[in-house]
Amino acid sequence: MSVDRIKQSYPRTSNEQIVARRTKLNKIKNIGMLPYAPAANRDCSAQQFVSRYQAKSRQQLAEQQGDNHRLAGRIKAIRNFGKAAFWQLQDESGIFQAFISKDNLGEKFTNCKELIEVGDIVHLVGTAMKTKTGEVTLKASEVTLLTKSLRPLPEKYHGVTDIDTRYRQRYVDLIMTDKSRKTFLLRTTLIKAIRQFFHNKNFLEVETPMMHPIAGGALARPFKTHHNTLHSDLYLRIAPELYLKRLVVGGFEKVFEINRSFRNEGVSTQHNPEFTMLEFYAAHTTYLQFMTLTEELFADLCQASGHQDLQITYQQQKISFSPPFAKLTVREAIDKYTELQIDELDNAQRLADWLRTKNIANKDKIDQESLGHLLTRVFDNFVEHHLVQPTFITDYPIEVSPLSRRNDSKPDLAERFELFVAGREIANAFNELNDADDQYQRFCQQALRRQQGDEEAFAEVDLDYIRALEYGLPPTAGQGIGIDRLVMLFTDSPSIKDVILFPHLRAEN
Repeated sequence: MSVDRIKQSYPRTSNEQIVARRTKLNKIKNIGMLPYAPAANRDCSAQQFVSRYQAKSRQQLAEQQGDNHRLAGRIKAIRNFGKAAFWQLQDESGIFQAFISKDNLGEKFTNCKELIEVGDIVHLVGTAMKTKTGEVTLKASEVTLLTKSLRPLPEKYHGVTDIDTRYRQRYVDLIMTDKSRKTFLLRTTLIKAIRQFFHNKNFLEVETPMMHPIAGGALARPFKTHHNTLHSDLYLRIAPELYLKRLVVGGFEKVFEINRSFRNEGVSTQHNPEFTMLEFYAAHTTYLQFMTLTEELFADLCQASGHQDLQITYQQQKISFSPPFAKLTVREAIDKYTELQIDELDNAQRLADWLRTKNIANKDKIDQESLGHLLTRVFDNFVEHHLVQPTFITDYPIEVSPLSRRNDSKPDLAERFELFVAGREIANAFNELNDADDQYQRFCQQALRRQQGDEEAFAEVDLDYIRALEYGLPPTAGQGIGIDRLVMLFTDSPSIKDVILFPHLRAEN
């Protein structure tokens, strides 16, 4: 895009308030002030300053010789009173109030009053006082402008309410919306708690490639790129699974990774093309043991997020993470939540006919679907949303579990569970398939489905992974948990975009 096109598409002075702020910027420069000063030393945060003096009375603060404090923050509000003013400022820790007066600042007060405004970032030096209403306040004796803000903040007392602005201009949302700030602080707390949980369980944290020569590890459509030097196509990872299991083959028996993954699929309240996952694997462990570990993990996360009673509220629904969680097989869940009877669920034609009556299935293809795929269609469309309380769903069809170990007594089923909470999948776990010949055959079946039009099936056979299995993968259980959906739960957020700092959106104009 040419420079002229850029200037035309992004006018920098189209707003009267922006023009006024730029006029003040020029005045600041003309009188020798720095509109963008270097960092100044702070000796405490807003929270520390307020907490230190909260218990003292107004009279005590007035009578004592107070210590000077150095604070910095963005001005959120100004109340002018002739020769004095109250500023409300915000730093990362919270809000504090400052008192600015001509008596304390002398002639510099005029410049502060005329040239400094809401949105500017300033450094203040002063002592503590209390107002008549009992608010701890910094009585400023020095004011330094650190950063001149050229755009006005939204005039929204309760934060940014326009959805597009919240997601597209997250920096404005974080300045203005306390709930958003708390959401992302809690996200960090939860990820820290996850790491600590697995370190305490003696898991090794590892890092695996984000660019893969073969798209694998999950059923999804990948993003494709090209490496010029190697003259080869690569795929952004859709899951780290196959690399993590290579490490188990190599002798790291308990590994986990908090990873960024990418899937070239639709965007919704539950899906973003770029997302964060937790995956962990343990040798000589079963998926049934992982149920207990998962219950322990969620209890830890409840406590880390301040829910000591292991209960949260999500979208006005009370959800309890007190173990044990409910357990149902796929067939039991369909029998419970639909009019289909359990003795009908081995009849593929009956399922196809039933799906047609619900306008779910493509009439031309439905009769070609296997029993396992038909059961999965029924479950996904008519059962999932009923699973509000934590529920482990087991006995998934082997056709939709291409990396799972078969159940020895029921070879059409996988040794697998998915955990559902609030009507959506939160975790997926299974005993890993370590039979190299079986895995090779399933990869080939996936490649055939891809040739037949299934864009989420594996397109290629990962021969190096087969080679790794031929060296021997010990009996292993693995699990993946979507971090973004997890954070949605614990922050009562209805959309995945509320818990991703910079969600993917359509291009602006």
